[in-house]
Amino acid sequence: TLFLDEVGDLPLELQAKLLRVLQDGEFERVGGTQTLKMDVRMIAATNRDLSRAVEEGRFRADLFYRLNVFPIAIPPLRERLEDVPRLTRHFAMIYAARMGKSIGTIREPVMSKLMAYGWPGNVRELQNVIERAVILSTNDRLELDDSLAAPAAGARTAPPRTLEEIERDHILSVLKSVGWRVSGERGAARILGLKRTTLEARMSRLGISRPA
Repeated sequence: TLFLDEVGDLPLELQAKLLRVLQDGEFERVGGTQTLKMDVRMIAATNRDLSRAVEEGRFRADLFYRLNVFPIAIPPLRERLEDVPRLTRHFAMIYAARMGKSIGTIREPVMSKLMAYGWPGNVRELQNVIERAVILSTNDRLELDDSLAAPAAGARTAPPRTLEEIERDHILSVLKSVGWRVSGERGAARILGLKRTTLEARMSRLGISRPA
């Protein structure tokens, strides 16, 4: 099975090549001259209206009909909020394991805030919010920042910071609060819920060093 994400963003010249693969089951490797055969099940996804894209000449009609054999329409997250708790726990488990943290039961106020949000960025936005929350969590509780607060109309907002910037600032803040003590009972590693070696590796990656 081959999954093609955001197929609606393919330029027209690549659409022609994909159509050949779907129709004839043939392709050539980049830089190669030999035609190879393939036999796969193709699943494609997009958040664009491909019917309109066909009408506007941005998507090939023959490719659209070739892909549109068995369409499945998935509603946006705002229309299926009952999925938010399950997705939240799923993403929290993934990022906690990746960061060497342990996230316990997600508290009701946190889940209520997630359920009340409109999720204009769909599941990807929820995924990013949970990753940021795991970074900011200093114990086994998932902690949300103010990123879900809707800005007032006409208000100027600062450009969004990257997750790396948020993580770096948070680690710096904790290190400064403990006098740059990394290990021990009152060290930054314990407060952040990390192993000493994990924290030191992140400090190195983020360019954090104790001031002279």
